[in-house]
Amino acid sequence: MEIINTIGRRKTSVARIYVSPGKGDVQINNKELKEYFLSEIHQTMVKQPLVAAKADGQFDVVVNVEGGGIKGQAEAIRLGIARALVLADAENKPSLKKDGLLTRDSRMVERKKYGKRKARRRFQFSKR
Repeated sequence: MEIINTIGRRKTSVARIYVSPGKGDVQINNKELKEYFLSEIHQTMVKQPLVAAKADGQFDVVVNVEGGGIKGQAEAIRLGIARALVLADAENKPSLKKDGLLTRDSRMVERKKYGKRKARRRFQFSKR
């Protein structure tokens, strides 16, 4: 099997994922998983598709991620890995879909409107 590449997105984060058969190494922007995501929650989030597909330790994952914050990047990586696992083996799809890992979360930040302080927040009103 050759290298499988996919894209995962979340908010303004874009993650390019390269999955190849290996021993379970996850490398993000040339750093180890534990080095890039210091929080245990984000590390678990990235590994979630591998655990759901029972493929933890079977694939090496190389990630280039940019934009957004830490959580958005972790969720973008999660989506990309899930998509790559489906391309690697179609039998992974039901278990990943059941856990909601193949759904692109399309929610974005609402733009700021003129005449307002934020997207919806108005300036303070004073009658006098």
